[in-house]
Amino acid sequence: MVWTSRICFRKYGNFVDNVRLYVRGGTGGMGLPRLGGHGGDGGDVWVVAKKDTRLKQIKDKHPDKRFIAGVGSNSSIQSLRGAKGEDIEVFAPTGISVTSDHGKMLGELNREGDKLLVAKGGRGGSPQSGFLPNKGQTRNIRLDLKLIADLGLVGFPNAGKSSLLTALSHAKPNIANYAFTTLKPEIGKVMYDDHKQVSVADLPGLIEGAHMNKGMGHKFLKHVERTKQLMFVVDVCGFQLASNTPFRSAFETVLLLSKELELYKEGLLSKPAILVINKMDLPEAQSHFQELEAHLENKEESIHLFAEDVIPKSLMHFTHIVPVSAMTGLGLPLLKSLIRQSLEEQDTIDTEAQRNQKILELRREIPPSSIPSWGVPQPT
Repeated sequence: MVWTSRICFRKYGNFVDNVRLYVRGGTGGMGLPRLGGHGGDGGDVWVVAKKDTRLKQIKDKHPDKRFIAGVGSNSSIQSLRGAKGEDIEVFAPTGISVTSDHGKMLGELNREGDKLLVAKGGRGGSPQSGFLPNKGQTRNIRLDLKLIADLGLVGFPNAGKSSLLTALSHAKPNIANYAFTTLKPEIGKVMYDDHKQVSVADLPGLIEGAHMNKGMGHKFLKHVERTKQLMFVVDVCGFQLASNTPFRSAFETVLLLSKELELYKEGLLSKPAILVINKMDLPEAQSHFQELEAHLENKEESIHLFAEDVIPKSLMHFTHIVPVSAMTGLGLPLLKSLIRQSLEEQDTIDTEAQRNQKILELRREIPPSSIPSWGVPQPT
């Protein structure tokens, strides 16, 4: 038995996936020339990953978005070495990338407790600086949330991703029969009878040229990077964005989606993926599905029927191909079961890979001289 629950729904307007901040390290304290005293260093500004934190909380609690660390204490007769200024910690969710205002990557916070120094305090006054302190580092930085979910829905606009998320998780994203209904990521959670939960992310629809930041472009693609697996959602009857754009069959849609992911970051095609063929309740859906199946079974031959600019270097491998109707519920129980199966298989593989990596690291740490000679062939 599988049942669903609305667990984690973010309404449009409340979801914040990036924020810009002004950060400044504290100025150092004055030195004391006649006694050779050192002023205290200025405080530092850190970004710290903390559980149950959202970027929106930063905007709400700090509307000016300015974080300035404390000034170092001056050297004095009572304390020749001045105290360091107070550090400032900016708490952010895990899955954050931090960049400078020039676009330089400063670091990522992927686990709770990870810390990143974003503005260093100035040195206190000392004999080397003529007892004059230095100012702290000043920066404008950007925090970007790369959404973390078990499964990311990938598809062109109007493929039925939002309807599928509703059917799977009882989340209630905006749904309408036109493109670009989803402008912000929506999260739903599928719950099973043993209380297992799987998070599913409906992401803004791709368009051709997304890798060049057309449409939602990089806003979509950056979230795809942080999902464990992908779920391609394709309209069985094909897709056409507008009257002046070409019509794409279901198989050509699969090729184009793969191409956009590949052009943005080739490694995305190595993620485990499920292919969902949606709208099987439509007239002639069965014949379209049979045509798609034939193409998928003979991919190497079928790709030559299409223009080179839609063909990816490597074809996406799908662990499962599932025909469904998000409107009638056709195929959804099977899809829910396969989602869990695929994720559990990946967890098993990842655990084994981590164990093997740990063994290799331990072996590197053991000096060769400490390995016993018994059982090891000796030179004659």
